[in-house]
Amino acid sequence: MNRIDNYWENPGLLQVNREAPRAHYIPYADKASAKAGKRGRSPFYQTLNGTWKFRYHPGVRQVDPAFRDERFDAGAWDELIVPSCWQTNGYDQLHYTNINYPIPFDPPYVPDANPAGVYIRDFRIGEQWADKDKFVVFEGVNSCFYLWVNGAFVGYSQGSRVPAEFDLSAHVRPGLNRMAVLVLKWCDGTYLEDQDLWRYSGIFRDVYLLARERAHIRDAFNRQELSDGFGEAVLRTEVETTGLVRVTAELRDADGNPVARAEAEIDGKGELALPVTKPILWNAEQPYLYELYLYGGGEVLRFRVGFREVTIRDGVFTISGKAVKLKGVNRHDSHPSLGQTIPVSHMIRDLDLMKRHNINTIRTSHYPNDPRFLDLCDEYGFYVIDEADLECHGVGSAFGWAEGAFHKLSADPDWKEAFVERAVRMVERDKNHASVIIWSMGNESGYAANHIAMAEWTKGRDHSRPVHYEGAAPHYKGSEDTACLDMESRMYASVQAIEEYAANGDHTKPLFLCEYSHAMGNGPGDLKDYWDVIYIYPLLMGGCVWEWCDHGIATATPDGIPFFAYGGDFGDKPNDGNFCIDGLVSPDRKPHVGLLELKAVIAPIRVEADDLAAGRVRVANLYDFADLSHIGLHWTVEIGGEVTSQGDVWQLDAGPHESQTVALPYTLPESASPAPVLTLSFRLKERTRWAEFGYEIAFAQLELPVAVAATDVTACGGGAIETSLDGDLLVIEGFDFRHVFDLESGMVSQLSRHGVRMLTEPAQFAIWRAPTDNDMRVKSGWSGEGIDRAVAKVYDCSWSKSGDTAVEVVVRFSLGGYSKPPLLHGVATWRFDGTGEAALHTSVTVRDGLGFLPRFGLQLTMPKGNEEVDYYGFGPHESYIDKRQSVRKGRYATTVDGMSQPYIKPQETGSRYGTEWAIVSSALGMGLQFASPGGFSFNASHYTPADLAAAAHAYELKRRDETIVHLDYKMSGVGSNSCGPQLLPQYGLNEKQFAFELTIKPIFKEDE
Repeated sequence: MNRIDNYWENPGLLQVNREAPRAHYIPYADKASAKAGKRGRSPFYQTLNGTWKFRYHPGVRQVDPAFRDERFDAGAWDELIVPSCWQTNGYDQLHYTNINYPIPFDPPYVPDANPAGVYIRDFRIGEQWADKDKFVVFEGVNSCFYLWVNGAFVGYSQGSRVPAEFDLSAHVRPGLNRMAVLVLKWCDGTYLEDQDLWRYSGIFRDVYLLARERAHIRDAFNRQELSDGFGEAVLRTEVETTGLVRVTAELRDADGNPVARAEAEIDGKGELALPVTKPILWNAEQPYLYELYLYGGGEVLRFRVGFREVTIRDGVFTISGKAVKLKGVNRHDSHPSLGQTIPVSHMIRDLDLMKRHNINTIRTSHYPNDPRFLDLCDEYGFYVIDEADLECHGVGSAFGWAEGAFHKLSADPDWKEAFVERAVRMVERDKNHASVIIWSMGNESGYAANHIAMAEWTKGRDHSRPVHYEGAAPHYKGSEDTACLDMESRMYASVQAIEEYAANGDHTKPLFLCEYSHAMGNGPGDLKDYWDVIYIYPLLMGGCVWEWCDHGIATATPDGIPFFAYGGDFGDKPNDGNFCIDGLVSPDRKPHVGLLELKAVIAPIRVEADDLAAGRVRVANLYDFADLSHIGLHWTVEIGGEVTSQGDVWQLDAGPHESQTVALPYTLPESASPAPVLTLSFRLKERTRWAEFGYEIAFAQLELPVAVAATDVTACGGGAIETSLDGDLLVIEGFDFRHVFDLESGMVSQLSRHGVRMLTEPAQFAIWRAPTDNDMRVKSGWSGEGIDRAVAKVYDCSWSKSGDTAVEVVVRFSLGGYSKPPLLHGVATWRFDGTGEAALHTSVTVRDGLGFLPRFGLQLTMPKGNEEVDYYGFGPHESYIDKRQSVRKGRYATTVDGMSQPYIKPQETGSRYGTEWAIVSSALGMGLQFASPGGFSFNASHYTPADLAAAAHAYELKRRDETIVHLDYKMSGVGSNSCGPQLLPQYGLNEKQFAFELTIKPIFKEDE
């Protein structure tokens, strides 16, 4: 072959000489090595991972066909580790795009300048393999590849994220052999792989050789039959062989004890039945796995078997008869420096974190993940929605979302085989995994005949799992025929919408939120609202938050400052900017507050008051299968952050979906200020694979019924005050303080005590915040109204003295930006007393027709050195009106830098909802104390909102020496509107009239 045949632009040609898909396994020589599962110990396995010779070409036409010759000299070529991605090794273009195709939309054609990578690997075959069939398995190659061995063409494959296996028996020999692989960046399959991700290329998953007897077990499908009540089960193992093989099946329990055994001679296809009495069922909470060993053809194959039944009964999704809520996340294979090549240790880190945060479900968005990941999910206990490697999102974009355009490829019969094959290869690879409970037919690819064919094939091959596909949702206006789909699915449906669906008596299918609560930047802020509704209605299955991790690329500035890059940072076009930074954890797997929120909202334990005065609470077990015997309870009672009593309860025993009353032996005072707070911490009683002894699974806080004591404060050094005018500056002096009020600007310009100045700039009212990612839909409206440029207008400012101990200043003002009427009008009344305290009362009227304001409050700028922060309120991390389930009330000490969360794209961060008092001070304890009778949102930072808004990356921020303090009447919630629904009305600052009270006092903490 003098040229490379163009297979890459033919949707009817998906492979040449590729073996039929099969279940994932490695053959071993004996039971002990099969049980150990260390594939390197198998004499029938040989890895081809490692260093390959590599040459990158900007276009396939530049490839010299001579590379296929086994005598070709590649000594001067680069070396590249396999598996890996080109783009993370300096080849080709790092490119992030969400919807839009990175190539012209001209299916099945791709650009002539189609980047190509040529790989060459010399390897040896031992004499012990001489009489065996030899196969090579490529677990994942993006996007298509050609294979030659010893100069002979072996085959071709496309479909990036499922295995491709080829028979090398006719091409290899004992001793030295050479393998050459040509990988293309694009093929017609690229039109089916338009997922929201970085576009990687290359041999990015494992490559290995297998040696098999001429007659061997080629495939096995372990089907289950469970009796009503699940007292009996039969494991029916359907076996396919390549010739006459005597097959022995041996089923053992988790302790290695024999359970059942069967034998049969199979030539082609056959079945072995293994009966099980009183099977121990598998579920995500108690992932019990049996071990099935298949002996035949001189090999041992090992499969983990989890008995469970997945059904939908009367519209309710159940596992082994129990209604189950899927508390999930969407997960890509993603690594900050390796791209889509994922080490097992990285998978384990993900699963550990998920377990620690009460997640029980993973949607493999939007392709089958590395096969070893499913092995781990079986063992850890996760429900997996396994999704076909299919997304055609850019089709709709290419046609401007014209009606019907989105369905172009799904309706085209020329693409039917390409669609169906992606379901076939996924199902055949993953059919034996207990963790896989739902098959998904891809993502955002329209919906028509080709999808229906996928679903019908899947149901015909495996009737034990329901089939999912969101693209058939009514709003896409595709085919009306959805009988092949077992559930309704939605993306980013509002809380109201899912409640309306569940309450509608006409719906017979359960509703699954395959994506909801977009976790981009500072968010999500609507998790509790979703789950309050999901728990009410049996028809609601749950959902998967979008998404698990930020997909930032670990890189550095020219001067060596490390940062995580996003779309556009590498000159990539088209790109979707930081839309890939939308996860619950950072690229290096550091949890965001959003993950802590999810953990709290979906926690398997809830607490309600029974009789708090008598120390009784109700503990509800929200586990579906497990009782609470593995959980211990530690409780504390605190008043103002001081522990007054505490204890432990070790005998929790509520069954799944049941409750129990727990008595706590605390005693309460007749009165207290602030009110006592009861904190209940539910912790593991034993170490697990994913968490240590004592790890907290859930917590709850309840305010105890005690009368609020009157505050008894004796002012030290209070007394007469003196006033004087210095132009427009009103100077107010007392025993140990000197304050200055600027009558022209209508604002305090200086606060000081014992000569220590507490402000470097006049205070100002603030209504703008640095937009969060979830503000992206509303920030243009805010700017259009001038909220981001609002300044104060003072209409009049008057002051008066009240005897010798107080001064009052009244200011009528407005806030507004150019070209627009004022946003709001207000009256601010300042009262200064002899203790040095400044009390502010503000009444505000907001202009009609405005949407919700980002915030309203006071902004102060304190001098360098004010780094210590103490407060009583919710902590220890940031909280907002709609993002506060993971915080608990208490007294906290932190720093200004410790207040903020390190978002990859700077934005509003670090506010503390519901603060009762706060102090910002120097190391010597000299600073300002803030308090409000109604509580306030508090923030301290070394950046202004404008600083944060102007920076595209954290390294662009210039840290100020001063401390910027925000004292807000309200800060609007964060929601998830970057992709999800609008912020719920109750979480926005929508009030047209409101009043705000605040006190500010210079203090020396050691003297208070």
